Amino acid sequence: MSRINTNPASMIAQRNLTGNTRALNTTLERLSTGLRINRGKDDPAGLIASENLRAEKAALGAAISNAERTDQLVNIAEGGLQELSTLLTELRGLVTATANNAGVSLEEKQANQLQIDSILQTIDRLADSTNFQGVKLLNGNFDFTSNNVSAGVTDFRVNSAKLARGGTIDVQALVTTSAQQGTLFLSTNGNLNLNGGGNGLFTIEVNGQFGARELTFASGTTRAQIAAAINTYSDVTGVTADVYSSGASTNGVRLRSTNFGFDSFVSVRVVNSAGIAGGNTGIYTMQAQSGDRPDASTGTAFSTANAVNGIRDRGQNIEATVNGVAATSNGRRVRINTDFLDVELTFNEALATQRGVINAFTINGGGADFQLASNVDIAGKVAIGIQNVSSRKLGNTDVGFLNSLAAGRDFNVVDGDSIRASRVVDEAIRQVSALRGRLGAFQKNVVGATIRNLSISLENSAAAESVIRDADFASETAALTRAQILSQAAQNSLGLANSQPQSALQLLRQ
Repeated sequence: MSRINTNPASMIAQRNLTGNTRALNTTLERLSTGLRINRGKDDPAGLIASENLRAEKAALGAAISNAERTDQLVNIAEGGLQELSTLLTELRGLVTATANNAGVSLEEKQANQLQIDSILQTIDRLADSTNFQGVKLLNGNFDFTSNNVSAGVTDFRVNSAKLARGGTIDVQALVTTSAQQGTLFLSTNGNLNLNGGGNGLFTIEVNGQFGARELTFASGTTRAQIAAAINTYSDVTGVTADVYSSGASTNGVRLRSTNFGFDSFVSVRVVNSAGIAGGNTGIYTMQAQSGDRPDASTGTAFSTANAVNGIRDRGQNIEATVNGVAATSNGRRVRINTDFLDVELTFNEALATQRGVINAFTINGGGADFQLASNVDIAGKVAIGIQNVSSRKLGNTDVGFLNSLAAGRDFNVVDGDSIRASRVVDEAIRQVSALRGRLGAFQKNVVGATIRNLSISLENSAAAESVIRDADFASETAALTRAQILSQAAQNSLGLANSQPQSALQLLRQ
């Protein structure tokens, strides 16, 4: 059958040629770009998924860069603190050397004081000059700011706090168990009465957190004299004493550890009771709920075996929750450490020794915020506080501050209190070491782990995007060969289809 007005075979060949050419062009585009998806029509769902993965890759790369920069910032802060530690160690040696009063001349003391003043000035200079891109790191610039501080909070430190933009955190403590000192009561029933016996002197050994001393007293010694003798050695023993009064009557000597907490204690051992006379004499412990009142049922006579072996009473750490989290404690100090809040607080004696709620202070800003996650939200932010390490800030209200060692100040080494000076330096060393340890843990366990985790996430995201978007060259080259062959076949078929109407002319020639 021959027709010339309509050529279905040509139309079929043209359609297949167009399709084969389109497939060939698609394959060539994929091979030239290396992508399976070049536009939305190639795979709409795949395009959406791959674009999301691309955005995640960009965010992960930026987060890794943030973490690496954070690591460098902390390295610079650590360098300054390391030098600070060296200066404090040298300062500790100078204080100890100068405390040797009999073996050190006044000129040597003055020379050592000059060195101490130089060290204090260098500490302040380091605190003010250590910086990262002009941002100072150790002068309190990255410390948290706070207000509404309770008068009963003697010291506090905010190590970390996650604050929403413009937000605040109210720090509230609930004291469930009060802090206590180790406490014992010596009842002598008036002035010391050895009953006129020839048993020598009344001798006791007083022992505390720092050490022990043996004290002897003659008949007629007053309670005030006993307390004064014990207080003479308070720096050595860690035990203080006072005359205990109950109402209008004075009935004993109270011995207390200078510090609060379980590590503090008071121990009294009777070396020689010397035939002490009088009713109700002996050693008493305090009532369970009060460190101010002796428990009458706990009396131990001075001459008993228990008194000879020694009676001891330990202090008690405060127990509290801070913002609903159970705190670790030591004496009057509590601390919580969570991913949202890390604070340390020290309460004065009045607050630490009673149970109840304490509205400590409000954190209203500050700190060093680092974005260490791909998602920009409060969960992906890490905040850390770097306190001011200048000489006026190192130390605490209990022992004093480092700048008190300067010439003319209370703890200078020429004519000041060398024992207190030593304790201040020890506290400063503890604080700097704690800060270095905290920054080191932040680098190792937060920054380092974050970089490793983000790097793995970046690898996996890149792999997932590749599976969705990248072209498979093996299959695409096979598709290219197929499309080329089909395109050539379609061209030949089209030529044959177009030549079919020519057969009608053969009929006309006949």
